[in-house]
Amino acid sequence: MKHILFIEDDVTFSEMLKNFLERHQYTVDLSYTIHNASTLLKKHKYDLVFTDLRLPDGDGIGFLKQIKQSNSHIPVVLMTGYAEVSTAVQAMKQGAFDYISKPFNPDEVLEVIGNALEVKKTAAVLPKVNHEKKSEKSNTDFVAGISAASKTLNEYIHLVAPTNMSVLITGESGTGKEVVAKNIHLKSSRSDKPFVAVDCGAIPKEIASSEFFGHKKGSFTGATDDKIGHFESANGGTLFLDEVGNLTYENQVQLLRALQERKVKPIGSSDEISVDIRLITATNEDLLHAVEKGDFREDLYHRLNEFSIKVPNLKDRHDDLILYADFFLNKANEQLNKTVAGFSKEVLTVFQNYQWPGNLRELSNVIKRATLLTQLEVIEVQVLPEELLHSKKNNDSSNKFSTKKNEKELIITVLQEVDNNKTQAAKLLNITRKTLYNKMKEYSLN
Repeated sequence: MKHILFIEDDVTFSEMLKNFLERHQYTVDLSYTIHNASTLLKKHKYDLVFTDLRLPDGDGIGFLKQIKQSNSHIPVVLMTGYAEVSTAVQAMKQGAFDYISKPFNPDEVLEVIGNALEVKKTAAVLPKVNHEKKSEKSNTDFVAGISAASKTLNEYIHLVAPTNMSVLITGESGTGKEVVAKNIHLKSSRSDKPFVAVDCGAIPKEIASSEFFGHKKGSFTGATDDKIGHFESANGGTLFLDEVGNLTYENQVQLLRALQERKVKPIGSSDEISVDIRLITATNEDLLHAVEKGDFREDLYHRLNEFSIKVPNLKDRHDDLILYADFFLNKANEQLNKTVAGFSKEVLTVFQNYQWPGNLRELSNVIKRATLLTQLEVIEVQVLPEELLHSKKNNDSSNKFSTKKNEKELIITVLQEVDNNKTQAAKLLNITRKTLYNKMKEYSLN
């Protein structure tokens, strides 16, 4: 039986939720203060901590840090009010597993707890990765995310990072493929060696050999100095080739030879240089289709694709949207020397209804622009680009959520398809779990 520590100073509410969870085969200890909860944590072994954000003798964020210092393996779920969502996002950065907004449906609690315990079980069987790196090696651009798509992505990164396998990263433009590649490097045994990123689409084919393998002074017109190529620069570390599908057939042959022999010869030199690199490549094209058409060498494709990772679109990471929005806002504040605190409720609604064809890159650009234009404490809809406010989903009367009848029928159909799993239903409907519960209540759907 899983053991939960529940911290909440509302005695009546605490007893009610304790009884509910015990009926669902959980063992629950109640605490009304952080002090008492700290004592219980020292005495007992818990599978999950469920705590309110505001408590009589402190706040949930401070308590979360305390838990993570001494019991880093225990998942922590926070309860918040809507106004505290930005604080909850900060908690996610401090290591909270999830947060849930009050008032909430008891079934929603069961799903959040179930997800947290499942992830704890999965994490226990993943290979141990050395995280004892210096702080400057941490990847500050990587947001782990809490959506199902993000959890799968993170699991794949943790699995492949300690190996020496070549990784092919696929995904639409703007999904953060280079950030994923950098994260694999930082979690590998090569993390203290160079990470060299190369945009293959930006290299003219005439100088590709020089860029990859280097050249000697005077070896061709314009070679005024010796040049070290990307392979030699990445020696001992990781070479990341972005948009690898843009390489010419001749460059593909040269790349394949270098990967097979692990040796490169700078242009104009008679000496070969041995290189030890881990290769990660990325593309937003269908390389297999390019192989079938004869535009990409099949033998090179298989050498690059020892392990493949597909980076999900932003619209498939709906639960992560507010995490990314907060991350990009902090970044924009730093870059623009601003102190914008967050987003209005209307802006978050617009963000959740927009399809984000440009993915994370588009979200980052939108937030940076809005931060620059904002003169208030929070970002309001007036500073958002027109395309967000007039997107099809926000305005189209033919949208699947445009009429009450269609909406009710759609919800019923989707719930039946996923065997009444509310989390999966919300993802398929592209709405938040909270919105789904509200709509079910509105239509009296049990």
